[in-house]
Amino acid sequence: MTSRERIQKTLACKNPGRPPVWIMRQAGRYLPEYRALKEKYTFLEMVKTPDLATEVTLQPLRRFELDAAIVFSDILVIPEAMGQPYHFREQGGIQMEFALRSEACIEKLVTGDASIRLEYVSSALSLLRKELGDSKGILGFCGSPWTLACYMIEGGSEPGFPKALQFATEHPQAFARLMEKITEALIGYVDMQAASGIDALQIFDSWHSLCPLDKTYEWSLRWIDQVVQSISSEIPIILYAKASQDRFPLLSSSKIQGVSLDQEVNLSEARKSFPCPFVLQGNLDPALMESDPETVEQETVKLLNEMKGDPGHILNLGHGIRPNGKIECVRAMTEAARNFSVEKT
Repeated sequence: MTSRERIQKTLACKNPGRPPVWIMRQAGRYLPEYRALKEKYTFLEMVKTPDLATEVTLQPLRRFELDAAIVFSDILVIPEAMGQPYHFREQGGIQMEFALRSEACIEKLVTGDASIRLEYVSSALSLLRKELGDSKGILGFCGSPWTLACYMIEGGSEPGFPKALQFATEHPQAFARLMEKITEALIGYVDMQAASGIDALQIFDSWHSLCPLDKTYEWSLRWIDQVVQSISSEIPIILYAKASQDRFPLLSSSKIQGVSLDQEVNLSEARKSFPCPFVLQGNLDPALMESDPETVEQETVKLLNEMKGDPGHILNLGHGIRPNGKIECVRAMTEAARNFSVEKT
C-alpha cells in the first residue's frame, strides 16, 4: 500500500490502529540545520528556491518517523502572486507592501496567471516526489480566502484585524469581489499542487474565529467550499480552523473531508459532531514540545487512549510547533505514537 493510499484510508476512517503522524510547521527554527540555512538565505529565498525548499522539507523527516512531508512554503505566496508583495517585520509579524483600501485596489489584483508565478512550489513538489517515492505522503497547503483577505485588507498582521472586519462589514460588494479573486487564484494554485502529486491538502483558516458566527459561511466557508469543489475528489482536504464548539455544525456541513482543531478543544468530544468518515486531526498542546520527553510521552498516550484507536484520527499538534520546541520532545511524541497499540490499552 502506498503512503497516499494509507493517508486516504485514514481519511476514510478505514485504517484502525496507530494514527498517522505529522506536525504543523514541522520544518523550522527549532531545528539547528534549518537555522544554519537561515543564516545564509532569507525565508522567502528558501521558499522560492525549489532545491532549498526541498531540503528544508526533508529535514524533519531525517530526524523523526513522520508519515508525511509538508512542502516548505507560506500561505502568503498567493497575495504576492496576485500583485501584493509582503515581507517580515524586524520586530516580528507580516507587513504587506500596501493595504487594500478600495475596490480600485482590489481590481488591480491579478488572478489568471497567479499559479504560473508559483511554479517554484510545483518544482519543489516534483523534487520531493523524486526524493521520497511512495515511502512518505506529501502534503500541500494554502491559506483560506478569509485568512488571506485579513492580511491583504489590514496590510499585515494585527491583533484582531479590525480594518479587515470593518471593510467586510461596511463594503460587502467590494469584499465579495476580493474573495472571488482570491478564490480564483487559489483554485489555480491547488489544482497545480494536485497535478504535482500531493497526497492531501490542508487549508489554513487561521483567523476563522474572527468571523462573527452569523457571517462565518458568507465570509469564509462558502469560499473554502468553492476551492474544495475545484480539486479532484482523489485529493483529501483537511481544514485547520481555530473554532469553538458552536461552530462545529457549520464546519461539519462544509465540503471538506477533515478538520484540524486546536488544543482548546476536547478531540474525543468533538468526534460526536464530526462522525466518520470525517477526519479529526490534532491536537496536542504545542507547549508540550518545550517541556520534557516523559511529559510528552504521557500526554501523547493519554490523547491516543481518549481517541480509542479512532481510525479517522491524525496525530498532530493543536497549532504550529514553536521555535523553542525541543528535538527530544518531538521525537518522544513520534515514538509514543509508533509504539501505541489499541490492543494494549
